[in-house]
Amino acid sequence: MTAESVPTRHRIAVAGSSGRMGRTLIEAIAAAPDCQLVGALDRADSPALGQDAGAALGLATGVSVSADLALGLQGAQALIDFTRPQGTLAHLDACRQHRVAMVIGTTGFDAAGLARIRAASAHIPIVMAPNMSIGVNVVLKLLEQAGRALAEGYDIEIIEAHHRHKVDAPSGTALKMGEVVAQAAGRDLERDAVWARHGHTGEREPGTIGFSVIRGGDIVGDHTVLFAGTGERIEITHKSSSRATYAAGSLRAVRFLAGKSSGLYDMQAVLGFGG
Repeated sequence: MTAESVPTRHRIAVAGSSGRMGRTLIEAIAAAPDCQLVGALDRADSPALGQDAGAALGLATGVSVSADLALGLQGAQALIDFTRPQGTLAHLDACRQHRVAMVIGTTGFDAAGLARIRAASAHIPIVMAPNMSIGVNVVLKLLEQAGRALAEGYDIEIIEAHHRHKVDAPSGTALKMGEVVAQAAGRDLERDAVWARHGHTGEREPGTIGFSVIRGGDIVGDHTVLFAGTGERIEITHKSSSRATYAAGSLRAVRFLAGKSSGLYDMQAVLGFGG
C-alpha cells in the first residue's frame, strides 16, 4: 500500500470511556480501519483513571483514561459524548476552546443547555441527536410520512422501554418521535402531549399524543409509535438489542463532520435526509 492510498484516520476522543456506552464506542473505534482512539475521558472519581482505555475489553489501545480535559482532547478531531448534561456541557466548553468537533448523544438537556450547544456550534461543528442509531433515524423519516397521512381519525401513542439505570423519561428518542409526528400532523406537542394517566381520566381527548414509559432490567431501548384508528392500527417499532448500533451511527457522524468548521447538525443530515 502506497502512502497515497493510506486512508485518512479520524482521531477520536471518547467521554465516559469506562461506562457501558464508552466501552462500546472504544470497541467500535478499534474495529474501524479509518478511526483512531486518541483520548479517553472519565470522571475524577472513576476507578479506571490511569488504566488503558481498552483494558475492560481486553484491548491495548495505548490511551490512558484521564479526567484532564485538555489532555484527553489533545490531538483529537472529534469527541463522542454520551454522558449526562452537566458533563457534556463542561466538555462542550473544552471542545470549543480546543477546536474539537463533537458528536453528542446525551439527552435530558434543559433549554439553557440547548442554547449553549447552539451557541457553541457557531464555532465548532456538532452532530447532536437523541438517538444515533441509523435504524431509528430511518424510522423518524417513516414517522414523518405516517404522521402526515394519519393526521385525522387516528389516536397516537408513543411507548418506550429502557434499562433500570436510565435517569430521564420519556427518552430523548421518544420525545423526538413525538416532535416529528406532531409537526407532520399539524399538532403542537407541548399542548397536545399526555405524559401520564392515573385514576378517572375520562375519555381520550381527540388530537392528544400519549406517552408511556417502561424502566427495567437491561433493555437497551425499545420504541413504538401506535396509530390507532377505527378498525385498524399501525405500529412502527424499533428495538435495539445492542449499543453497537449507537456506536456505528456515532462513527458515521464523525466522518460527516470531517472538514466542517462549524454548524449544528442532526442524524437526518448525516444520513442525507436533510435537516
